[in-house]
Amino acid sequence: MDKVNKLASQRAVVIFSNSSCCMCHTVTSLFSDLGVNASIHELDREPQGKEIEKALGKMLPGRNPSVPAVFIGGRLVGSTEKIMALHLGGDLIPLLKNAGAIWL
Repeated sequence: MDKVNKLASQRAVVIFSNSSCCMCHTVTSLFSDLGVNASIHELDREPQGKEIEKALGKMLPGRNPSVPAVFIGGRLVGSTEKIMALHLGGDLIPLLKNAGAIWL
């Protein structure tokens, strides 16, 4: 989990993803459309990807697969369902502004 927390704190928005996951693509596209320059870690292409995915599984119990996993401001926010709920409820933009991920 130390590796996950270290990576998650390097940018305002960090997304742990998988290159072949359509929901991961949806989440990363949403952030890109909102003007967020997220750090995206595609675990199937990273040397320590399996280790990171196991750690995410512990942080997101009951979630299989554990990606996408979105961190905003260094805090685990959740996966696709949580991000979409925040966006549709109008709460994602303020969260991104508070984390310094967007300015407008």
